[in-house]
Amino acid sequence: MSDTKITIQHDTIQRWAEERGGRPATVSDTGKGGEAGILRLDFEPDDAPGLERISWEEFFDKFEKERLVMMYQEKTEDGSISRFHKFVERETAQTD
Repeated sequence: MSDTKITIQHDTIQRWAEERGGRPATVSDTGKGGEAGILRLDFEPDDAPGLERISWEEFFDKFEKERLVMMYQEKTEDGSISRFHKFVERETAQTD
């Protein structure tokens, strides 16, 4: 099975996403008071339905405010580039 990694490093998250064509986004209508809502990475060439693109600065402001980590994989089991990722609270992230 592919190894799942965990990071809070902004440069690692941005590099990983951009290498796969991903851009920072938020789920439409989940933000409050002009703040980004639920965070996502958008890999679609055009805006994916239900997502709004945001800047990396907005993305990481929300990432830190919510105290998130990104769980991700570099490669799939067969060695292909993986896009698997999810954002979870730092307190609940499993680490070795």
